[in-house]
Amino acid sequence: PLIIYHMRNTLSNLKLTLCAAVIPFSITCASDRVYPVPQSVTYGKQTLAIESIRKINYNAQLPVHLKEQISTILGENGGTANSPKQTEVVIGIRGEKAVRKYSKLLPGKAEGYYIRITPGQIIVMGEDTRGLFYALQTLKQLKNGDQLPLTEIKDYPDIAFRGVVEGFYGTPWSHEARLRQLQFYGEMKMNTYIYGPKDDPYHSSPNWRVAYPEKEAKQLKELVDCARKNEVDFVWAIHPGLDIKWTDADRDLVLQKFEAMYALGVRSYAVFFDDISGEGTKADKQAALLNYIDNHFVQVKKDVKPLIMCPTEYNKSWSNPAGGYLRTLGEQLNPSVQIMWTGDRVISDITEDGVAWITDQIKREPYIWWNFPVSDYVRDHLLMGRVYGLDTHIGAQMSGFVTNPMERPEASKPAIFSVADYAWNPDGFDSNQSWEDAIDYVIPSRREAMRTFAEHHSDLGPNGHGYRREESVAIAPVAERFLSAATNNGWTANDYRLLTTEFGQLGEAADLLLADEHNPMLIEEMKPWLLQSKVVAETGMEALNMAEALRNGEEEMFRRKYNHVVALQKRYYLNDREYNQNPYQPGVKSGSLVMKPFADSLFVYTTRAFNKQYGAQLPYTVFTSPHKSYSTVAQAALLPVRVRNKRISVSPLLEVIRWKENEWIGIELDKKYGLQRIEADFGITDANDWLACEISEDGMDWQPVNFTQVKQQMKFEVNNQAKYIRFKNTIAQEREARLRRFEVILD
Repeated sequence: PLIIYHMRNTLSNLKLTLCAAVIPFSITCASDRVYPVPQSVTYGKQTLAIESIRKINYNAQLPVHLKEQISTILGENGGTANSPKQTEVVIGIRGEKAVRKYSKLLPGKAEGYYIRITPGQIIVMGEDTRGLFYALQTLKQLKNGDQLPLTEIKDYPDIAFRGVVEGFYGTPWSHEARLRQLQFYGEMKMNTYIYGPKDDPYHSSPNWRVAYPEKEAKQLKELVDCARKNEVDFVWAIHPGLDIKWTDADRDLVLQKFEAMYALGVRSYAVFFDDISGEGTKADKQAALLNYIDNHFVQVKKDVKPLIMCPTEYNKSWSNPAGGYLRTLGEQLNPSVQIMWTGDRVISDITEDGVAWITDQIKREPYIWWNFPVSDYVRDHLLMGRVYGLDTHIGAQMSGFVTNPMERPEASKPAIFSVADYAWNPDGFDSNQSWEDAIDYVIPSRREAMRTFAEHHSDLGPNGHGYRREESVAIAPVAERFLSAATNNGWTANDYRLLTTEFGQLGEAADLLLADEHNPMLIEEMKPWLLQSKVVAETGMEALNMAEALRNGEEEMFRRKYNHVVALQKRYYLNDREYNQNPYQPGVKSGSLVMKPFADSLFVYTTRAFNKQYGAQLPYTVFTSPHKSYSTVAQAALLPVRVRNKRISVSPLLEVIRWKENEWIGIELDKKYGLQRIEADFGITDANDWLACEISEDGMDWQPVNFTQVKQQMKFEVNNQAKYIRFKNTIAQEREARLRRFEVILD
């Protein structure tokens, strides 16, 4: 039978509240919760009616978007003709006349704010324009109908730059989705959006030198304007490293592109050198270009934020300290240039030790690019689980923290919500509570259904980076216990009840969400996984019914349930091949860590037991890939192998592969097969010079397979039998390539 993965101990299933966890005061109303978690907050026991406002006093020169916020939250003048109007409101930025006498109450930190609500007065102040905007976002959260709680809040962010980098591979977000995201970032007090979609041709090679067409330029300006209205820095990133020439002409073209973006309103910039090879990877050349941009553009403009760069060696596992790349950047780059970092690996938790290591290398605090919940390497999974694995004591040791999301913008919001929570106040971050609040935020109309669905859609499945997340945490030990007891029909009635309840709730959650109209964009993004989770839920319920029928000696009932499970397995298979058919990891996986393996394992066990007891011969095969990767290249060692009929393929890698002498990337089949064809694309045109294709029946004796190459595509007509197929670097030199395709077609 299949097995359930062991889960690490966690408190994620506990419903902790903010009252008990973070803030040093006592309240009983969860609706008073503020997010991101403030640095200091005190609630009184009473509320104040907004209609009691007598006067709102603020500087008439405040930016329009701030005045709009004030009007939306508190009304034009406050109160009504018949109200007592006892409360005065003072709103302003440090130094302004309206709030000058209260300035000592401000926290004294950039983007900080102060709020005090008493029966006779409301004070709302910001250290700066952005701080006041954040104060108003908090005031909006505190508002409950026409009531405000008596409150005092002193708040500020611990990390200077907080937000999102749209840096994933795959379909870029739509213009409308980006507009919704920017409003969301403002509400969550995130101040950074880095525009760097890998598939924008004008962001990367070869068209980074070319101006945006009129339509695209107009949309970018709309995004910049929307970002400014929501106090978000729109950071436009250029990715020139694939074909840049270290010449004055190309350097000037970078500046020319930046000037064009400046004319559209952009005031923050980044230069990406990630996922490239060749000439563009030279640290001294990168530093020289960035310093030139900093000296002749950023510093000259005066209103441009510090320049950001993503290095080629952007994680520890890919770094080569002996080669000095990172130290060269640290020593040669202007101190104001910020350097991005993903952690110890491409996909990695962020730890204090890891941050200390990179800080020593680059001589400045790292700007963290956190690759979660990005799913461009596991596109058949939806990542809706908790944000965890982030050290909560290192806020002062990072210059920035941005999350790289999924290509599904609405489904990314729960994780973005929690990243905003973490980056504002790491010490106050409670992963469990933040996730609960995030679920409530994205779809309050179906909170419990969304929570149930998300609990079973958080792990990434087997992947080349080896990064996994917990899933189905509360039910996992019950499922494991039930399977262990199933060998002697010894499961308890309570475990049976818990499992039927969980599968039942998963199916109900899918139906409730599919019918919900609160956030139609979110439901559309999740639809393939909602449909698949219905199948998993039904399969689990019927597998449990099979076990019960077997124990009760109900042969006819068992056969009915068996036939239904077989049909459901086919539905799962068809859904997996109909929806989300991207070219990388096509398909839809639901409940893949616990729920689906449990249902499949129970089906296999009960069918075997039934066959033995009744002398039957019911098939009980659950289709899983019998093949695996067979590789000595470290980056490819964990890649899953996928099966589509007679096509066996290694999941592609998005990053550059560093391929040393005699290392290979291969496929090990479960047995010897006749091979019809091998197809490959490693993103190179000189494969014949260094790359050999070999096949073997036993993994010991290898025979070469000749191939022809047209551009980057390699095809092989093979009439041999083999169990092992591999590509090997045959020269005494490390080479760089990309694993875009490696597929074996069986006879």
